[in-house]
Amino acid sequence: MGIDSVLIITIVIVFAALAFDFINGFHDTANAIATSVSTKALKPRHAIILAATMNFVGALTFTGVAQTITKDIVDPFTLANGTTVILAALISAIAWNLITWYYGIPSSSSHALIGSIAGAAIAAAGLSSIKYEGFLKIIQALIFSPLIAFAIGFIIYSIFKMEFKNLSLTKTNKGFRYIQIVTAALQSYTHGTNDAQKSMGIITMALIASNHHTTTDIPFWVQFSCALAMGLGTSVGGWKIIKTVGGKIMKIRPVNGVAADLSSALIIFGATYIHLPVSTTHVITSSILGVGSAHRIRGVKWDTAKRMIITWFITLPITGLLSGVIYYILNLFM
Repeated sequence: MGIDSVLIITIVIVFAALAFDFINGFHDTANAIATSVSTKALKPRHAIILAATMNFVGALTFTGVAQTITKDIVDPFTLANGTTVILAALISAIAWNLITWYYGIPSSSSHALIGSIAGAAIAAAGLSSIKYEGFLKIIQALIFSPLIAFAIGFIIYSIFKMEFKNLSLTKTNKGFRYIQIVTAALQSYTHGTNDAQKSMGIITMALIASNHHTTTDIPFWVQFSCALAMGLGTSVGGWKIIKTVGGKIMKIRPVNGVAADLSSALIIFGATYIHLPVSTTHVITSSILGVGSAHRIRGVKWDTAKRMIITWFITLPITGLLSGVIYYILNLFM
């Protein structure tokens, strides 16, 4: 592949990664604001503006997760046909995000991206191209974070139930509706600190693979561009998924929403702090399920939860296979 071809593919990757971040923004808007919209703590337009702003700020704050994506799945310095691998991974992840968005399924952009990187890398250089220690660490974070979020959501709501059992429902709802504005902002901020970094890592991988960058440090222009793309994507909104997360799991009241927002924000920020990518979709949905179980287990619509869990499990293998096929197709023309 000539120098000009590598440069062109790198530019295409940068735009595709920003497109992924933009799509991730409107795909995952529901994560941060569905509960506050469903309880009428915030009007939809105000909720989206808040989420977009806080996503942008969160994305500018950290780069640790981006460095994990850059170096812990594959080695970008030695990856065969690195730029083609990354382009195939992005196309696969974007396609899966759009399919699940169209059908209103809150699937994981993180699973889609990580599965796609692994699938394309294996197609290019075999199983030995995967850095299994780092890859398994990421998979463990993706698996255990929803389970922890469920438990934390259950515990926080149980505490709320005991503390506020003597207050009238009307007074409790009014007070928690105001608190929910703060927790929605916190939720959006933590979402930006983790999710936007995945595209930063992808772009940095492409820059290294094309010899335009020599370290795993994230350039500021990459960080700013990804933050802006996610903020703009969030401002578009993802109403189909907001409807699913906000109403099809359980009937959410302000006190439920605050408990779910707090528990998921704790888990997401904790993961960001230790430089691990997690699925914000999984974490937030699991928090709602945990809160719902503590409130009234029969009030949780487990059919919706079951459909989402199935999507969670199939995302990694499907995107891995899809990106492998896309890599082979791209390789025919490059």
